[in-house]
Amino acid sequence: MEEHFWTSGADNARATTATNAVMVFPYPPGILQGDQIWTHLQQRTGWRSVSMAERRVTRCRDIAILTYRVSAEKPDVPIYKALCASTYLNDNDRWLRISHQQTSVA
Repeated sequence: MEEHFWTSGADNARATTATNAVMVFPYPPGILQGDQIWTHLQQRTGWRSVSMAERRVTRCRDIAILTYRVSAEKPDVPIYKALCASTYLNDNDRWLRISHQQTSVA
């Protein structure tokens, strides 16, 4: 599910994200919420491939936190490397992302 967040475009990401979610990206753009997220992601989706390492899942009842190191590629853009964390809420048997954070690394 998290890999699709990177590779399947903004429409897929929106379908698996809560309406009031918060996302934190390296500055700029910084902290985004609601429709701000989708304006940003329309311009920054379409990663051709992603490689995830150091994957961890922490779960407590209806909340799951996924953490990982990502290396993402797309045409004409330098490889993007970051540490990421996404928090999901199980809402009526449907997992929705309620937050996502990226810290870029060299």
